[in-house]
Amino acid sequence: MKLLDILDSECIKAPLVASEKRSVIDELVDLLADLNRVHDPQSLKDAVWAREQTRTTGIGHGLAIPHGKCEGLKGLAMAIGKPESPIEFEAIDGQPVRLIVLLASPPDRTSDHIQALARISRLMTMDDFRDRIYAASTPAEIFEILESQEKSG
Repeated sequence: MKLLDILDSECIKAPLVASEKRSVIDELVDLLADLNRVHDPQSLKDAVWAREQTRTTGIGHGLAIPHGKCEGLKGLAMAIGKPESPIEFEAIDGQPVRLIVLLASPPDRTSDHIQALARISRLMTMDDFRDRIYAASTPAEIFEILESQEKSG
């Protein structure tokens, strides 16, 4: 799966206005809603937050991947946010989060949802990629780094 199949440059926000976990999730869902990628933003916010309550999506290395499934989505949708300063996300390694990748999918796309989560996780295990993403300061830079990585495999 290519992440650029579900992500456009306008779905990236840097810096985020929000500075705490729940408001970051809301800000990214609202971004998708403003771009008509999500038609029931409150339902998605509730789904992502419910998932977050079962176990943190702060997976370490400064990354969080909050995600949820809800009705009314035509396909997968993704938004990326970079906070101005690292934020507390109750990550499994105890470190603050420097990048948030929100993933939303319809309930019947479980396989695609899992593939997208795996692709994001794999990219972020690459030290060079992670360093470049964290050094980026604009949505265009973040998108360019993703685009370059996706083309190189």
